Amino acid sequence: MRSSQFFLPTLRENPAEAEIVSHRLMLRAGMIRQASAGIYSWLPLGFKVLKKVEQIVREEQDRAGCQEVLMPTIQSADLWKESGRYDAYGKEMLRIKDRRDREMLYGPTNEEQITQIFRDSIKSYRYVPKMLYHIQWKFRDEVRPRFGVMRGREFLMKDAYSFDMDYEGAKRSYNKFFVAYLRTFARMGMHAIPMEAETGPIGGNLSHEFIVLADTGESQVYCDRKFLDYDVLGKDINYENPSEVEGVVKHFTSLYARTDEKHDQSAFEKEVADAGQRYVGRGIEVGHIFYFGTKYSEPLKAQVQDKDGNPLTVHMGSYGIGVSRMPAAIIEASHDENGIVWPESVAPFKVGLINIKVDDAAATRMCEDIYAKLRNANVEVLYDDRDERAGAKFAEMDLIGLPWQFVVGPRGAAKGLVEMKNRKTGEKVELSVDAALERLGA
Repeated sequence: MRSSQFFLPTLRENPAEAEIVSHRLMLRAGMIRQASAGIYSWLPLGFKVLKKVEQIVREEQDRAGCQEVLMPTIQSADLWKESGRYDAYGKEMLRIKDRRDREMLYGPTNEEQITQIFRDSIKSYRYVPKMLYHIQWKFRDEVRPRFGVMRGREFLMKDAYSFDMDYEGAKRSYNKFFVAYLRTFARMGMHAIPMEAETGPIGGNLSHEFIVLADTGESQVYCDRKFLDYDVLGKDINYENPSEVEGVVKHFTSLYARTDEKHDQSAFEKEVADAGQRYVGRGIEVGHIFYFGTKYSEPLKAQVQDKDGNPLTVHMGSYGIGVSRMPAAIIEASHDENGIVWPESVAPFKVGLINIKVDDAAATRMCEDIYAKLRNANVEVLYDDRDERAGAKFAEMDLIGLPWQFVVGPRGAAKGLVEMKNRKTGEKVELSVDAALERLGA
């Protein structure tokens, strides 16, 4: 994509309404714009990141054995009345009526809807277990929406649901999601710390929230450094082997991990005896998993026949990831004084190609050659071909945080050299075009 054609409305100054780093940088980098309180439009740069995040989430859900569905944003209030949650959920739920005066709601979550789908479709133990998920927009009318997409009213969420015959089966499903979440966040370049958590309005009696480490995070984190040393992506985990999956879960749940709300310093020192192994930092919640047994399947009568033909109420769990929250969380964990530093897996473009002097024939010819070669190699590239000051181009590229920058000017073009810069480390090296492309793997 050429910058001269790309819709990228960047801002030079920090917006006054932005209180945290990610909100400031997402506005300045032209990723989002506020539509109303807690509701945002995603502009091309931000939307590309959002789709990258969504795809990683999807791939890891599929890998764990989940099947994707898509449920509506507007739900019938009748289902929520059946489950007993309609009145209990509170003012965060947006309640509406259609033209026939039927009570509806903008879904804040989908336990009732998915339970109805299962109840009406599955009647025999032969078709259990099942794990279903979707990625859909949600709405919760927050009392005080703030921090941009980090705590908005409308948000994109991956919510998944498991159906099993009993607690043991439900625990196996829970463990699969536990591991899938570790892999998901690791693929986005972040350390995720699973912590025992309250179940809140979802209900249930087994729950973990996943906290990704970020210096500017909302919660203080205390944990064993073994969390940081474990390479979950380096292990080829077989989800069909329950003991293998459970082994990963036990490794993490056996380690000390607390937020400031539940931290006990004496317990921390006792469980992590080596002071060098104690990690203290900050983090952001990005995912939550729950087992809640028959909390929804019982009132909604989601039953299957067992082997003897007896009705059995299925056990359920639900598993959420704030997809639209993830770009902000990644920025909180990966930025510097100049702007965003995207991990390659979620970067909107892999390379920013900068033509320092567009009226120099040799530099422009070299840039066009690089641009064509990158595109032919399916490398996503943003080519800054605008007639702007070099300093402004450099500042904008640093702001939007693409992993690599190729800089071409008259001096380098005359020698057949391009300057290649690593955005994360700041390392710069002059290379031939072919050598630079080879270093990228293009």
